[in-house]
Amino acid sequence: MTITHGTWEPTPAARWEDAFLSGNGHHGTLMFGDPNDDRVIVTHHTLVRPNGAEHARPPELAAELPALQDRLLVGDLTAAEDFTDHRPLQWVQPFHPAFQLRLRRAAPAEPHRYRRTVDFTTGETTATCGDWTSKVFVSRADDVIVQHITTSDLDISLDHRLPGAPADLAVGHGSALTPDGAQLTLRARYPGSDRAYTGVTRVAVTGGSASLTLPGVRITGAASVLLLTRVRRHTGELDVTAEQRALAALPSSYEDLLDRHLALHRTAYERVALDLRADRDERALPGSELLKRPDSTALLERLFAAGRYHLLSSSGLNPPRLTGLWTGDWDTAWAGAFTNDANLNLQTASAAAAALPEVTEALASLIHRQLDDWRENARAVFGTRGAVAPAHTDGESGLTYHFSREYPLHLWTAGADWLLKPLVDHDETRGVRDPRTVAALAEAALFYEEFLTREDEDGRLVVVPSYSPENRPAGASWGALNAAMDLSAARHALLTAAACHPADAERRRALADRLPPHRINADGALAEWASPGLDDSYDHRHLSHLYGVWPLDEITPYDTPELAAAAHRALELRGAENDSAHGHLHHALIAARLRDGHRVAHALDRVLDGDFFHASLMSAHYPHRDVYNADAAHTLPAVLIEALVHSTPDRLVLFPARPPALAAGELRGLRTRFGAGLDLVWGPEGATAVLRPTRSHRIEVRTSAGDAKPLDLVAGEEHVLTTGTW
Repeated sequence: MTITHGTWEPTPAARWEDAFLSGNGHHGTLMFGDPNDDRVIVTHHTLVRPNGAEHARPPELAAELPALQDRLLVGDLTAAEDFTDHRPLQWVQPFHPAFQLRLRRAAPAEPHRYRRTVDFTTGETTATCGDWTSKVFVSRADDVIVQHITTSDLDISLDHRLPGAPADLAVGHGSALTPDGAQLTLRARYPGSDRAYTGVTRVAVTGGSASLTLPGVRITGAASVLLLTRVRRHTGELDVTAEQRALAALPSSYEDLLDRHLALHRTAYERVALDLRADRDERALPGSELLKRPDSTALLERLFAAGRYHLLSSSGLNPPRLTGLWTGDWDTAWAGAFTNDANLNLQTASAAAAALPEVTEALASLIHRQLDDWRENARAVFGTRGAVAPAHTDGESGLTYHFSREYPLHLWTAGADWLLKPLVDHDETRGVRDPRTVAALAEAALFYEEFLTREDEDGRLVVVPSYSPENRPAGASWGALNAAMDLSAARHALLTAAACHPADAERRRALADRLPPHRINADGALAEWASPGLDDSYDHRHLSHLYGVWPLDEITPYDTPELAAAAHRALELRGAENDSAHGHLHHALIAARLRDGHRVAHALDRVLDGDFFHASLMSAHYPHRDVYNADAAHTLPAVLIEALVHSTPDRLVLFPARPPALAAGELRGLRTRFGAGLDLVWGPEGATAVLRPTRSHRIEVRTSAGDAKPLDLVAGEEHVLTTGTW
């Protein structure tokens, strides 16, 4: 392992936020690495606590929609506050940890020669201290948590006592000796519910013996111990015997289990790498020390690598939650949900370019499981067919029920297009359309065909009601008209569906043409609401109105320079509001599309110099490591890629917004949306880009100077571009 592709600390983690992470997109682990009391917190994407939301339905408001539209169209800008069934705010079911694997040494030792590491290439977290070693990974091949310990005597237990755990959580333990060691179980039933989860751990002992010390097991005289753990959520009773048999059928060799896992994990992780020619001594620093050097290119290298590692590790059954796949506290901020109106797309922004189809497939899995719920949202709230996505989900229900007066998220209609855009990008890199995505796009377009029925005095369609997450016009209420995000989403959904479904193309293109254009306000900025009289509220963390810039290509400096200049002015005027990490990095992604490297650098500086990262290299939502949150960790790789390379199905832009910190380096293994792999090397002496196309195509190549040149790509033929040839 090179330090670029891992990180290390000279001490155990004192806080769960600093614990090193592993995961396979189903199970997750947080490893503390204390040689005398080692704790490994176990998580699983399915673990959400019942809170009543499992029975929640979207509000039945369709019959009231025409009256609301009438009021908004005549200028009643508070009308949408009455468009509700007056329910109290209902949060989605909160994500929580399962339990901790706890390993206590019988004879505590003084720590010496201690080192705790995580190897991004393998997914292993390791702690060593003298002759004691503890290694953990979460297998992508076998969906099992694997922990290997070398020590002679220790007590092992499954412990549910984590911060915020309900006092009335019904917990039962089981333990039994087996020919090779022991089996441990922990069953927890939620208060007032028939839902539960069960953890099962196989304890395999080499060269020693096991005895029961209820509720755990004591190991004596061992050469090593192997723990294999799975968690299952269930209703009623789980067949624990079947789970134990399944674990017993797995190999008893750590190395064999690791080899099976590496075929999937290492292959995915090593597809892309970034080298910024960082100082060797800085590369060797512990992560906590490197974080104190925000200007270090070694820090950018390591955060890029860690971001891809954590993004991959948290994506499988689902894409990453607000906390990725990890938490050590039952009181997770914002329920540890998937927040769809900004955060989820930001976290997965690098998936297509950074060659992580596993992440896109996880997002697709979440979407396709919930499409029936999206259809129900459209019917209940708007009286249409088609699909409307919720702003929040716990991974189970895709129904819209989380909304309030100040957050009327049930008015947000852009969500289906916004969430499907990464799937469209992924298909473009492959050159093959996923039929599931094509079908979902048709559902998004169908909603707009039936929803867009109201016109202004000029015969233009009006998006009414319209909502720009999570902002409102100055001096007005939250529900309004023609939010820029809604206009961009409707236009993109209709035109993209038209391209995929030729039989309906003419009708959908005609409808898209009737949408109003974006408005440039008196400040010269692209307005957040296109309807005159709705003034901007600039100091806000969200930048939803610039959806047309990123991730869409509706507004570009090359094709729509006037709108691009207005979008740039809107970016200049936007405040940082509460200093949230996702706001800064969303700002940077948009700035990169608008060719503003200085603004990209400033946004990165705000995050790197704001103490947003824990020693685990997982991030926080606010400065000073306040509120564990994956937004910065997972989004940062996308920012660095967008600053260096941007592609569309017909265009390659090299160095659109390179900040000074990226003066030299290599970025290898990228995927472009015109179907070519890309390696990029640059420095003071010049730059070289190597394209490996999988399909023949003519593209336009643009450079940082703004020059444009056509390039004919031939499938299977390598194309080399050097400074002076583009």
